[in-house]
Amino acid sequence: MEVSEANFEKEVLKSEKPVVVDYWAPWCSPCKMIAPVFEKLSGEMKSVKFAKVNVDDNTQLAHDQGVMGIPCLIIYKNGEEADRIVGFQGEAQLKQKLTKVLQS
Repeated sequence: MEVSEANFEKEVLKSEKPVVVDYWAPWCSPCKMIAPVFEKLSGEMKSVKFAKVNVDDNTQLAHDQGVMGIPCLIIYKNGEEADRIVGFQGEAQLKQKLTKVLQS
């Protein structure tokens, strides 16, 4: 799911489920590397909503969320940031971190 400044509050902050947002850009090589991992986990982890924000198209949103480097995955739970992962993460590390946050 693509998220923008227009629907961020509705889709992320007011979501019933925890949301993992991937802040990325088309020119970012590590973003391209993490994309298939992100897609795979979105198919496996049904208790979480997965969303993507193109930082080139949503610079203000990325700034407001304190995104300084990409890829940046922010896990939101109950409308609040629960954790953040900056840089490339393999599938095992990413799944472990998501599971830990979801169980807390």
